[in-house]
Amino acid sequence: MLVCLYMRFLGIDYGTKRIGVAVSDENMSLAFPKEIVPNDANTFKKIGEIIKSEKISEIVVGESVDFSGKLNALSARIDVFILELGEKFNLPIHKQKEFLTSVEARKSGDTKKDLSPSQAHGRVKQIKSGRIDASAAALILQRYLDKINKQAEK
Repeated sequence: MLVCLYMRFLGIDYGTKRIGVAVSDENMSLAFPKEIVPNDANTFKKIGEIIKSEKISEIVVGESVDFSGKLNALSARIDVFILELGEKFNLPIHKQKEFLTSVEARKSGDTKKDLSPSQAHGRVKQIKSGRIDASAAALILQRYLDKINKQAEK
């Protein structure tokens, strides 16, 4: 008998002001930017709503490192956030090293090098609105999915 197991992962790019959120497909092969959650008193309520509506079974949080690959100043705050996530949602939580994912997300959004003034203004508005954070969360999640899928192939 063939048993299909479908799971969905939630990817998180933690920030002190905004938290980027991404979700995987049910086959755990692709990650998609979902939204930006303000890092405030309602953060866990909003994340809980996403977990429920998207039927999330596991969470992946970006682990912030510096240029030498060592944990940086934000790491302690991320660890506290992960502890709170674990207490509130009782789901498996994984860390995935992130390095310059926001920069990569910003670059991947630029399809043309020469932007018109209105396009440049739109790009600045997008960055300021935090859309980059959701894309960074998708990059973090995609790296984790690629890693576990590669391990499963062995």
